[in-house]
Amino acid sequence: MELPLHLSIANIKTLLDEKINLSDDDLKKVNDNRFYLDLKIKSGGTYYGINTGFGSLCDVRIADDEIQLLQENLVCSHACGFGDEVPQEIVKLMLLLKIRGLAHGYSGIHQDTIERLIFFYNNDILPVVYEQGSLGASGDLAPLAHLSLPLLGKGEVNWSNKKYASAEVLKHYDLEPLQLHAKEGLALLNGTQFMSAYAVWSLINAEALQTQAIIIAALSLEAFDGKAEPFSELIQRVRPHQGQIEVAQTMRGLLKASELQTREKKQVQDPYSFRCIPQVHGATKDTLKHIKSVVEIEINSVTDNPTVFEMEDQILSGGNFHGQPLALNLDFMAIAMAELANISERRTYLLVSGQRGLPAFLSKNPGLNSGFMIAQYTAASIVSQNKQLCTPASVDSIVSSNGQEDHVSMGANAATKLKRVIDNVRRVLAIELLVAAQGIDLRRPQRTSPRLEELMLAFRQEVVPMDTDRVIHEDMVKTEQFLKDF
Repeated sequence: MELPLHLSIANIKTLLDEKINLSDDDLKKVNDNRFYLDLKIKSGGTYYGINTGFGSLCDVRIADDEIQLLQENLVCSHACGFGDEVPQEIVKLMLLLKIRGLAHGYSGIHQDTIERLIFFYNNDILPVVYEQGSLGASGDLAPLAHLSLPLLGKGEVNWSNKKYASAEVLKHYDLEPLQLHAKEGLALLNGTQFMSAYAVWSLINAEALQTQAIIIAALSLEAFDGKAEPFSELIQRVRPHQGQIEVAQTMRGLLKASELQTREKKQVQDPYSFRCIPQVHGATKDTLKHIKSVVEIEINSVTDNPTVFEMEDQILSGGNFHGQPLALNLDFMAIAMAELANISERRTYLLVSGQRGLPAFLSKNPGLNSGFMIAQYTAASIVSQNKQLCTPASVDSIVSSNGQEDHVSMGANAATKLKRVIDNVRRVLAIELLVAAQGIDLRRPQRTSPRLEELMLAFRQEVVPMDTDRVIHEDMVKTEQFLKDF
């Protein structure tokens, strides 16, 4: 499949299951750009990162016969990652985004180098990258160095469900390690592809979770004998935030033709965690829409340095690698997603609290059985952890490289903790689904809406109702997987 000129969250989902190649236009841009750069180097000029040192060593001129060694030294010296390995699905996104960024033809990359990256992508040769090491400012230097090491036959890769020394995998394919040319090391290491890959993964998962959160909220409302009145189109009309309007409309559709909604309601109002579903879930939906627009600009941008403009006959050193646009928005996404878990846990709490004709902790024999008492504890614990993870990374900065890099975004830390928040949100929603389904079963023989009964039918094929106490952890794990497959 030809790599699109413009990546979107939607087409990335398709690309991850396809083999890719560059278009003729992309190849021409890459080769024309490299040809121009080679001419400029031969002319004897001095250009940052091309024939100079890096960072605060930018004033050290490198001899022409040492430029190739300079590139290899750069990759090796910057491979300073630590901590847990980056999940392979995110590493594959890093490869895709690095390929797209270089293929714009402003990075002075060689065709052979970008084609080797494509070969890795197409054959699921996924470099071992570590979570810690990037300040999110001079590009994601350490993670991208680990992404690049296997091009040189160094470092490790995950391939065919096993970890190998990259040299072994290159030998398997009868490939020689690449010899990097001037500027190529910097083109590979500069860039925001670590942060961006986490951002793309997070958006893909967040969009799915915010949809699931509305459906689960509707099921909880039915189990709690809640009212549909707050979802009236009239209420949304006088406060027309788009996300709020769309969530209320979805709720009306989910509750349509529900027998439980025809029951006489004794309460005048429901608690906010039910009544304000459009306002809270809708705000998250609007936030994701904004962040998606920022991320899609980023993943279609050139973020290495210096930038080579052959048509304008200029090689310019700037700061497109600075991750501030991502850092602020990744922190924002963490807060928005954490709120879905926050309000979810409140609904779980109400469902197990013994109100509105439901038994305490949704147990058929409370006292002898504890029911879902501690499942709510677990949800509360996870929600509390999310609050801690939502402390913004982007308000921090620390001086590096002898003061040359004196303001950094900390977007990489924002990215990795965002993933933890999103994984936590799924777990809290899984607990709510588990509890809401039990509540619906306790309302039988009355039935919820046809759409929610379909959900109940599918879910009960995976997790059966709880009549007496059992190991709830096993049900929670099954429910989490149900949401992943949903």
